[in-house]
Amino acid sequence: MRLFDLTGKVAVITGSSRGIGRSIAENLAAAGAKVVISSRKAGPCEEVASAIRASGGEARAIPANISERAQLEALVAGTRKAFGRIDVLVCNAASNPYYGPMTGLNDEAFDKIMHNNVLSNIWLCNLVLPEMAERRDGAVIIVSSIGGLKGTPVIGAYGISKAADMALCRNLAVEWGKHNIRINCIAPGLVRTDFARALWEDEAQRKAREAETPLGRIGEPDDIGGIAVLLASRAGAFITGQAIVADGGVTIT
Repeated sequence: MRLFDLTGKVAVITGSSRGIGRSIAENLAAAGAKVVISSRKAGPCEEVASAIRASGGEARAIPANISERAQLEALVAGTRKAFGRIDVLVCNAASNPYYGPMTGLNDEAFDKIMHNNVLSNIWLCNLVLPEMAERRDGAVIIVSSIGGLKGTPVIGAYGISKAADMALCRNLAVEWGKHNIRINCIAPGLVRTDFARALWEDEAQRKAREAETPLGRIGEPDDIGGIAVLLASRAGAFITGQAIVADGGVTIT
């Protein structure tokens, strides 16, 4: 459909060698975008890029560690060298090195969470937004979490970082809206990914979550990938500064 067509657009997706990031990359590519696959390790990135190319899409692998500003600068420069521009930025990569109550959280773990989940997004946005402003067109998608909307006894610091991402999204949307740039968050609930394995791998815990979810299941990566297509495309042209929740209904109960 014309409204969801991304032909000619170039998208950079961090943390896209697996899980939600991979689904976003695959769905953007299926809609016609040229995609850059990025995570820490080159091998998994190339595997995803190769699979997209084998399916008829256009993809490049440019590994980068989001904790290193120089590597993010190289990611942006490498994308421009390969494709000439960046139309869509998806900040998906994140860290959560601590699972447990806040009383056990040390400063090092908290600093890492905030550095990788918030500061790296600021770096990337500041690297890419001026280019989008020159063309008066662009979309930024930050993958947040319902952890930024509700309390949790085990991933509190992660939730704080994801709430900060929502605030970052709103502020950037206000700053850059005059340049026709849309900046939004996706806030997934529990999704079956390696990143969230501690929350769903235990069968009893998963069944308890499913029982409290109106749709009766946890999410799958492709439940999120399509939302990114909406936000990156003409279909989402009047959406900015929002956090779109995709959680099967958990936060409404």
